[in-house]
Amino acid sequence: MRSFSQADFDLFARLSGDDNPIHTDPAFSARTHFGRTVAHGLLLCSVLRGLVDQLLPGSNIKEQSVMFPAPTFTDEPMRFSAKITQAEGALAELGLEVRRISDGEVTCQGSCGVAP
Repeated sequence: MRSFSQADFDLFARLSGDDNPIHTDPAFSARTHFGRTVAHGLLLCSVLRGLVDQLLPGSNIKEQSVMFPAPTFTDEPMRFSAKITQAEGALAELGLEVRRISDGEVTCQGSCGVAP
């Protein structure tokens, strides 16, 4: 389980250079259909990448596909998961998911293919 504060979003914006106000400006975001700031997709993918490395240490992601069916907001507990869905020799495919704990809604889902 993990949650992100507005300070986390702001730090990621500074590190990545993606300072879109939907991520960094609560007043702006309050006027959007989201109603509040939302996580950078790559922030979520970065956490998922860490889980991939826990499952398959030293592996290299060769391809990745993700979608964001719902927003990930500040200060909401989220469950991040990565699981091996297929393995053949040194190659593997993993399912990736970020799920909001409060209502069970998936906010990021996808897959990645890895190799040594």
